[in-house]
Amino acid sequence: MKKRDSAKGARYGMVIDLDRCTGCGTCTIACAAENNVSVLYDESDKTRNINWLKIYMLTNGKAFPHTEVVYLPRPCMQCGNPPCVPVCPATATTNDSSDGIVSQIYTRCIGCRYCMAACPYHARDFNWFDPPFPEGMDRYLSPEVSPRMRGVVEKCSFCHHRLMSAKSKAYFEGRRDLKEDEYIPACVEACPTQAITFGDLNNPKHRVSELIKSPSAFRLLERLGTEPKVYYLTTKDWVRRMADNYLQGESIERG
Repeated sequence: MKKRDSAKGARYGMVIDLDRCTGCGTCTIACAAENNVSVLYDESDKTRNINWLKIYMLTNGKAFPHTEVVYLPRPCMQCGNPPCVPVCPATATTNDSSDGIVSQIYTRCIGCRYCMAACPYHARDFNWFDPPFPEGMDRYLSPEVSPRMRGVVEKCSFCHHRLMSAKSKAYFEGRRDLKEDEYIPACVEACPTQAITFGDLNNPKHRVSELIKSPSAFRLLERLGTEPKVYYLTTKDWVRRMADNYLQGESIERG
């Protein structure tokens, strides 16, 4: 595993404990409600629907009674070396060096979907339709996040508006640094099993900086060099092996 970068600024990331996750979907609902993710008339069409935080069911492929099932939530990996950023001709997606968050600027997006093709995690969605919010629904939308129009790409932002709100509060109080619990995305706050931990990976006082050192920690497709800031924890070796293209008999020990 590659070492963490030594950026001077914050580097926000999360650790998801797969041994705790029950696949209940509360995080996906909280994410959609917080970020005004639109619901299509036909949500069964998975080639068109929008979901910033998908949950995948993994199985070890063994017959009962040796079957094991694990649920894997997959937000945007907020890569430290994001392949989506350099391919965008409109600079609609950027990697903020001050907090490590990969943003998506909807008003710049021209809908070319190069970023979707470049993302190895399939973490981006394209708006094929104008948001089908019924009349009066605008009163129930989050005022902090703008609804997206047809023809643009959107994705998980680590609830960036919450970071801006926390920074404004700290500035008003004469502080520059945020406390660990001041900025927490909606999915982290809503998880009933507390399977998701969030914080500054560069801050040794934050719990995430300790969790990523665990021998049970891993990242998806780490060999690509994208440097994801979303880590996973599990004691199941077969789950960690599925996270990357390991050869048969190859060790997956952290190095």
